[in-house]
Amino acid sequence: MAAKPASAKTAPQAAAPALSALTSTTGARGEFDRLIHERSRLAIVSALAVNKTLSFNDLKSVLAISDGNLSSHARKLEDAGYILCEKRFENRLPNTCYSLTGTGRKALKHYISHMESLIAAVKHS
Repeated sequence: MAAKPASAKTAPQAAAPALSALTSTTGARGEFDRLIHERSRLAIVSALAVNKTLSFNDLKSVLAISDGNLSSHARKLEDAGYILCEKRFENRLPNTCYSLTGTGRKALKHYISHMESLIAAVKHS
C-alpha cells in the first residue's frame, strides 16, 4: 500500500477533551454540566455544599440576588434533583430551607473536577 503524499489532506483532529467538554449540556459522567455552570446556580450549590441547610433569606443575602432570581435558579436545581426544598412554618411564619442532595454533591464534585481538568489542559497548551 502506497503512503499518502505529503500534500494530501488529512482528517481534522478531534477537539481536545477538555475543550470538547464545553459543548455538552448535561451533567452525565464525562460531560460538562451547564446547569451548575451558570453563576447563580453554581453559587447556590456551593453555598449549600458548605452548609447543611440554608433558608431562602440566608441564600438571598449571601448571594446578593433578588427573590425572583433565587426562586428561578433554585427551581431548576430542584427539578434536576440537585437540591431539596423544604417549606415549613416557624412561629407561624413561612420558612423555605434548601439543602444539597447526594446527587447535587456528586454533580458539584464532578463539575469541579472537570473545571480543574480544563484549567490543567489550558496551562499545558
